[in-house]
Amino acid sequence: MAETETFPDVPPLTWSPELATGDARMDETHEEFVTQLAALRALPAEAQLEPYRALIAHTEAHFAREERWMVAVGFAEENCHAHHHREILDMMRAVERHYLDGDTGIIGRMAAALAEWFPMHAQTMDAGLAQHMRAVGFDSRTETLADPSRVRPATMTGCGSVHCS
Repeated sequence: MAETETFPDVPPLTWSPELATGDARMDETHEEFVTQLAALRALPAEAQLEPYRALIAHTEAHFAREERWMVAVGFAEENCHAHHHREILDMMRAVERHYLDGDTGIIGRMAAALAEWFPMHAQTMDAGLAQHMRAVGFDSRTETLADPSRVRPATMTGCGSVHCS
C-alpha cells in the first residue's frame, strides 16, 4: 500500500510560495527536498529504502550547507538551528536501521512526519536564517560576505528565527 494511503491525515507536501525563504539557493534545495519526499511517499513500503537513503544523503548535504552559512554569518557552531538539524538526521538514520530490522512501515511514518515538520522549519528557522543572511550581505551562491566586517564570528547561538533567540 502506498504511504499516502496509510497516512491520509498527513496531506501531501508540495512546493509552494509559502515555503520560500527569500534566498534562491536555499529555496532550490528545499524544493528538491520536497520533491524527493513526495516521490518517496508515493511508493509502496517495499520500494522505499533506496529513495529514502537518497533523501538522507540530500538532507545531510542540505543541512551541512546551511550550517556553513550559519558560521559564515556569525552563528556559533553550536546553535539551536544546527542542533535541530542533528536531531532530524539522527532520527532519519535510526529509521533506516529500524526498516532494515524488519519494520518496513517506518519509512512511510517518517516521511509523513517530515511532511508535517518541514513547513514550520522552513517558515521559521530557515526563513530567519535567510533574513539574517540578507541583512549582513551574504551571498549563498558564492558563500561570501560583501563586507566581512559586518559579522562578528561566533556570536549567535540561536536559530536565526524570530521565534528563537
